[in-house]
Amino acid sequence: MAVQYFEDLDCWKLGRELSKKIYAITKSDGFSKDYGLKDQIRRAVVSIMTNVAEGYERGTNKDFSKFLYIARGSAGEVRSLLYVALDQDYIKEADFENHQNLCRRCSAVIYGLIKHLRSHNDWRTGQQ
Repeated sequence: MAVQYFEDLDCWKLGRELSKKIYAITKSDGFSKDYGLKDQIRRAVVSIMTNVAEGYERGTNKDFSKFLYIARGSAGEVRSLLYVALDQDYIKEADFENHQNLCRRCSAVIYGLIKHLRSHNDWRTGQQ
C-alpha cells in the first residue's frame, strides 16, 4: 500500500495507539494528581504523532528525517518517564512492560523509516 497521508504511516499509527494508552493510565488516581509527570508524559507521547505528521507534510526527506528523529527522541522520553511512574507505583509492572514494548516498537519503526528515507535522493508528498 502506498503512503498518501501521514495517517497511513505505521509509526504514526503506533504513536496514536501509545497516546491512547498513556492518556488512559494517566487518568488513574495517583498519576492524575502528579500534575508535572502527567503533563510531561502526555506532551512527550503527543510529540511522537505530531512530529511524524509535521515532518511528512514538509515534503522532503531531509525535513521528514529531522522530525522523525525528534519523534524517536520523544518515544525515548516516554519510556524514561514510565520508569518514574513505575517507581512511584502509579502503574503496575505488567502495564509498564506493555507500554515499554510499544515505545520500543514505535522507535524501531521510526528508525526503519529514517534509514529508508536516507537511502533515497528525495521524496515529495505532492502537497503544494
